[in-house]
Amino acid sequence: MKKLYSALKYILLLSVAAVLLWASFRGVHWKDFTDGLRSADFYWIGASMLASVVAFWLRALRWRLVMMPLGFKIKKGDAWDGINIGYITNFAVPRAGEFARCGVITKKTGLPFETVAGTVVLERSVDLLSLVLVTMAVLFFQWDKFGAFVNREIITAVTNRMSVNLAWITAAVVFASGVFLYIVYHFRKTNPVFRKIANIAKGVINGVVSGFKMPQKWMFLIYTAAIWFCYWLMSYTTILAFPAVHGLGASDALFLMMVGGFGWVIPVQGGIGAYHFIISLALASIYSIDQTTGVVFATISHESQAVTMLLFGTISLISFYFKKKGTYPN
Repeated sequence: MKKLYSALKYILLLSVAAVLLWASFRGVHWKDFTDGLRSADFYWIGASMLASVVAFWLRALRWRLVMMPLGFKIKKGDAWDGINIGYITNFAVPRAGEFARCGVITKKTGLPFETVAGTVVLERSVDLLSLVLVTMAVLFFQWDKFGAFVNREIITAVTNRMSVNLAWITAAVVFASGVFLYIVYHFRKTNPVFRKIANIAKGVINGVVSGFKMPQKWMFLIYTAAIWFCYWLMSYTTILAFPAVHGLGASDALFLMMVGGFGWVIPVQGGIGAYHFIISLALASIYSIDQTTGVVFATISHESQAVTMLLFGTISLISFYFKKKGTYPN
C-alpha cells in the first residue's frame, strides 16, 4: 500500500508538472523557440552556471556550520556531496532531496538521521524567510512596477478560489495539530508508534537547537547573503545572455529571481513546468513580453540550472559511493 501511495503521488506531481509545461508552451511555434535558443550568448549562460556552482558550495559551507555543534567536525566534501545529491534527488522525487542529503551525513558520521534533519529544517526555514524578505523589499520599493502582478496573479487569484475562510482553516489545523501532539506526548511511553514519533520529534528539535549554538552566527548570515547574491547573479547573467530582454536591469533581475524562487518551491520534479509557467507569466504581465520570448528565457534559465544540478549531483553520487568509508572517528 505504501509503494502504491508513493507511485500515485509521484504520478500526480509529474502530471502537474506536465500540465504547467503544456500551459507554458501552448501556442509556441517550435521554429521560433529554437531560433530564440540559438540567439542566446552561451558565455553568459556559462557565467550563470558558474554562479550556481558557487551557490552550491556556499550552501555546503553554511550547512556544515549549522552541523558543527552536533559533535563532529563535518568534512566540507561530505556537506558538498550532500547538497548536490539532494538537488539531483529532487528531480526524481520532489522534496526527497532534503532526506537524501541527511542520509549522506548520517552514513558518513553515524549521527541520528532525525538530528541531522533538524539542521535542514533550520536552514530551509532561513531560506524561506529570506525569500519572504526579498519579496517584501521588492514590492515595498517598486510596488508601482511589480505590485499589480502580485495583486492580480497571486492575491486575487487565491482569494477568488477560496471557498472557506482562511482563518477557520488555520484554526482547524492548529487545533488538530495540538490534539495530535498531546496524544503523542501522553502515550509516548506506552505506545511504540507514538514513542517513535516522539523520538523523531526530539531528534529534529535537537538538530534545530544545535543550529542556534553555532559558534559563528555572523558567518552564517554572511553565507546566506552571499547565496542570495549568487541567485541574483544567475538571474542577471541570464538576462545578459538573451538579446530579446536586454532592456531589463538589475532590479528586474531581482524581481525575476524572486518569482523564480516561488517556481522552485512548488513541489514538482525539479521545478519543471512550474518555473517555466511563472517566469513566462511574469514577463508577459509586467513587461508585455510575448509568450515565445518568455518561454525561451524561462527555458534557458531553468535548464542551465538543471544541467548544473544534474552534473554535480552525478559527480557527488559517484564520489559518495567510492569514497573511503569510516572517515570519522567513532
